[in-house]
Amino acid sequence: MESRSKKIKIEPVLLHFISPFPFPFIKNGQSSSVAAEKKKKAKKKHQPMGLDILYEDRDIIVVSKAAGLLTMGTGRDGGRTAHAALDDYVKKGNYKSYERIFIVHRLDRDTSGALVFARSEKAKLTLQKNWEKAEKTYLAFVEGHPDPASGTIESYLAENDARRVFSTNDSRKGKLSTTRYQTLKQVGKRTLLEITLLTGRKNQIRVHLADKGWPIVGDSKYGKKIRDNKRLALHSHILSFDHPYSGKRMTFTSPAPATFHKMAAAPEPEPAKTQKKKDDKSAPEQRDAPARKRPPRFSHKRKKK
Repeated sequence: MESRSKKIKIEPVLLHFISPFPFPFIKNGQSSSVAAEKKKKAKKKHQPMGLDILYEDRDIIVVSKAAGLLTMGTGRDGGRTAHAALDDYVKKGNYKSYERIFIVHRLDRDTSGALVFARSEKAKLTLQKNWEKAEKTYLAFVEGHPDPASGTIESYLAENDARRVFSTNDSRKGKLSTTRYQTLKQVGKRTLLEITLLTGRKNQIRVHLADKGWPIVGDSKYGKKIRDNKRLALHSHILSFDHPYSGKRMTFTSPAPATFHKMAAAPEPEPAKTQKKKDDKSAPEQRDAPARKRPPRFSHKRKKK
């Protein structure tokens, strides 16, 4: 039986400086299995706006989504979503085409990184049925230094009427959610974390880290908005799942965005210079300088004749 996979070569993302990250990056769009196979020459296809196609075949399309782009939306979004962009991509400009894109999972608008879509209803259902076996690893810059440096956060997550997610101890109100984190690097007052999702709830990473006092940099909803960070510092870095047709384990890596490299390469801030107090006894005593004598004043009045 002929293989249904049709692999597309994606050019690697080249960085013009030494990466400050403490772990290696693999080529854009390559999984461990794909990278090991022989490279085949293929023309690079047009990339939909806001998306980089990491891999595609007859059953799935794996993309790297840019921050600020919705996974899917309502009619008010005017079609500016990853789902709509890929729908146009597979139709190739033919509105009569029967090609369609099906949503398997989602990323928040402000979260970038790896995302998989199905190209048939059957592939979608198969992926979602086995989604608990999928492995999702994120990168995040947080405020502060997590203590301990690694650990697991667990709580029941619920959502209020304002669509804000919060933690609760009541199992009847929320769903059990588990997040594992590992410190990779400390940069000044911030920390780069590698995060593994053991469950996939809405805003799970953002809420769990904020609960601990380490909100994600740029998170205006659960943390605080900072002028020098125009985006949420959360990126879906590695995505692993079983192929819906072959059952083969596939792993895809979305390279860290340029903003992450800039933040990781930022120099350590210099400690503030402390000024010595006037009454500091440790400071050497200084003798008062002798007072200067004022020169005599001369009268400019003219003498009367």
